Amino acid sequence: MDIATLQAEAAELVFARFDETTAIELGMAIVTLARADGLPVVVNIRTADRTLFHAALPGAGGINDNWARRKSNLALMFRKASLLVGLTNQHKDQLLSVHGLDSADYAPQGGAVPIVVRGVGMVAVATVSGLPEVEDHALVARAIRAQIGKG
Repeated sequence: MDIATLQAEAAELVFARFDETTAIELGMAIVTLARADGLPVVVNIRTADRTLFHAALPGAGGINDNWARRKSNLALMFRKASLLVGLTNQHKDQLLSVHGLDSADYAPQGGAVPIVVRGVGMVAVATVSGLPEVEDHALVARAIRAQIGKG
């Protein structure tokens, strides 16, 4: 996955509307996809100030909750997918510290994808942790595409 692909994907992954019910539906869609393949992941959907959905599937551990928190924090801070931020920083040969961010609270690894509403902007973030970073990201993006296609 490259920067241009992630930027194009971000323009595509836009909801017409998003609320608590949509968050639950998206969370369950991610859980359903993960369970079908026996994936040991944590799924988290949150705004800057509250959790809308959280699930830990068999095989996921507490460390995955922490990774999800850190990736979500990064996506919320930059208003971009954590994978995109990580790749951009790698391309510029920058660490998070250049932005004044501590790696204890922010992780530039993939898996946190912004929830964007048309005409509003980013309202939340959906995060998966437990797989390699590109797979975490792809699982979230796949579920978002499916939810958008329903609307």
